[in-house]
Amino acid sequence: MPDRATLERLQVWIYLAAIGVGLAVGHRWPGVGPAFEAALWPVLAVLLYATFVQVPLLHLRDAFADHRFVAAVLGGNFVLVPLAVWAAVQALPADPALRLGVLLVLLVPCTDWFVTFCALGRGHLPGAIAVTPLNLLLQLLLLPLYLWAMATPAEGADPLAALSLPVLAPALAIVLVPLAAAAVSERWIEAAPAREVWRERLAWSAVPLLALVVLLIAGAQVGTLAALLPRLAGVVPLFVAYLLVAAGLAWALAKTLRLRADQARTLAYSLGTRNSFVVLPLALALPAGWELAAMVIVVQSLVELLGMLAYLSWLPRLFPLPAR
Repeated sequence: MPDRATLERLQVWIYLAAIGVGLAVGHRWPGVGPAFEAALWPVLAVLLYATFVQVPLLHLRDAFADHRFVAAVLGGNFVLVPLAVWAAVQALPADPALRLGVLLVLLVPCTDWFVTFCALGRGHLPGAIAVTPLNLLLQLLLLPLYLWAMATPAEGADPLAALSLPVLAPALAIVLVPLAAAAVSERWIEAAPAREVWRERLAWSAVPLLALVVLLIAGAQVGTLAALLPRLAGVVPLFVAYLLVAAGLAWALAKTLRLRADQARTLAYSLGTRNSFVVLPLALALPAGWELAAMVIVVQSLVELLGMLAYLSWLPRLFPLPAR
């Protein structure tokens, strides 16, 4: 059985393989779609629980130990990135589902593989772990405000009406119940050092669970995906451009706030990675006609993962560590 580090290094290829398997199964046996859709929700809930358990939810105060670093992370993620995303969305076609998918996925900073890539890229790992619960809390509070300000109706379709509370209640439960369970689990784990093994086991499960999620989505949506491909193609260059803009914002903030090179790398990983599988339940809960939003989120996550491989080779040149 591969260890956790091996799974994390190979995760991009694991997810691509899972999508390929899902597409093949869905194409060969179209009748599996309803079963895959039914299985997706509990698997997503378990994935989110395993992800949230890795976030130090009970240690928000630790995020403020380094004021300049936390100011850079929060200012970048919740001020500069939303402004850049709003500007980028104006260049997209007036397609409400397309724009909503882009807004959902780009407005929320990542809280899971951001830490993994920070470790692989020799960033400031303690700072990354400390700021993660603050990123999670603020995105849950601010995402509704961002959508209210940026998601404008077009062609007779109103994104805010599609995001009504009765429609989204099941999706919110899929996010909030695992979040609450993770907070309880964290307190239980920290009550006895021997229980830390449970957190490690859950961390190991994240990659297989995420692979299963994308397999189920691909298998359930293979017919829809074929019809949506022409509309999806246009967002790939935008997501690539976003990764470049995120690195540029990190460079500017790091220079302005005089961050160390390892902190600057961490900032770049934070701005570049998005919380795709936390907002995915919201997109999947949208009514008929909005399927494109969920597909946009899946495409972004794949572009991002490939982009993180590029970051691993590029960021050391952009933010060189001092010689020992």
